[in-house]
Amino acid sequence: MTEMTMAQALDHYKTRVSILKKGYAQECYRVEQLSRSFLGPMNARAVTSVDIATYRDERLLQKNQKTGKLLSPATVRLEMSLLSNLFELGRIEWGICDDNPVLKVRKPKSPPGRERRLTAREERLILRYAHNHGNDSLYSIIVVALETAMRQGEILGLRWENINLKARVAHLPDTKNGTRRDVPLSLKARDAIIRMGVENTGQVFKYGSQGLKSTWRVMLQRLAIVDLHFHDLRHEAISRLFELGTLDMMEVAAISGHKSLSMLKRYTHLKAQRLVKKLEGGKSKGRQVVINHLIPYPAILLQSEDHVTVRFLDFEEPVITGACKNTTLAAAQDRLLRRLMTALRDATPIPAPDQYLELIEEASVVMIDPLAAA
Repeated sequence: MTEMTMAQALDHYKTRVSILKKGYAQECYRVEQLSRSFLGPMNARAVTSVDIATYRDERLLQKNQKTGKLLSPATVRLEMSLLSNLFELGRIEWGICDDNPVLKVRKPKSPPGRERRLTAREERLILRYAHNHGNDSLYSIIVVALETAMRQGEILGLRWENINLKARVAHLPDTKNGTRRDVPLSLKARDAIIRMGVENTGQVFKYGSQGLKSTWRVMLQRLAIVDLHFHDLRHEAISRLFELGTLDMMEVAAISGHKSLSMLKRYTHLKAQRLVKKLEGGKSKGRQVVINHLIPYPAILLQSEDHVTVRFLDFEEPVITGACKNTTLAAAQDRLLRRLMTALRDATPIPAPDQYLELIEEASVVMIDPLAAA
């Protein structure tokens, strides 16, 4: 019969089990927390379900040192899961306990899945900031995250030798769930990777996880964006894959790397505007296509002593110059309408409004409506 305190058992678990997991660093924090608790000096064989329940209740009343908020039920659930695994191994393989007391204790109720979606304005602000950031990798990392639904670690771990630019596929030999995966690259994702400067071998992005975490936090503070995690970009990307309407759940799972379809369901929060076309059906389809494109576009208005200039931010051209503000804005409106209608006639691509990447003083931006009354 082997006797161990819980602290000794937890240390044994860390060196034998945790070290083999991808989340080793996070699990070390949980082991340390459990060892410091009143459970630490207790004999593992003497721990009862009452002790586990007491630990659970005490933890739920404690506050997170960083946020000052009460610990989330998810944190306590993870600690209890670790304890349950330890007792199972201790009972079956190590002989340090007779049963698993965690199985007799209710775990805190799981919080609802996070449903944070990236708004159009937030996406524009983030892409502009990243495009003008000193580290070129930031912009490409964000684009790849939104286009591929890859996890942060998977993106930062991308290597040139695992990317087939011709086939537009990124091979991930080592993922969170332990299985390799091939991720299709959209044209935007491929171009974002190419802009880093193609090499034969080596890391694609020169960013570490802590560096990206710090940069992300500073960026959100400067842009006044609240409660947005980098992982939310993966959530957003998966939701967009569903919103395409061309992929079934198994195909999305193959891209995202989810093994459990039940886990994937919580990502499918379809945006209402993506359903408008389905509601309209085939009614007046041609007319609707035209109307959908005749919308306001942002332009920068510059005034000098002798002339006024209006430059559209989403088009390379046109630039309109006039003697006064009103006549120049009217001319810009006419030019925009002609530009949009010509593109529709010639079936050439029309950029979506407000997608420019320049850092522009917002006070100088005006919205030009091609259908506004003169």
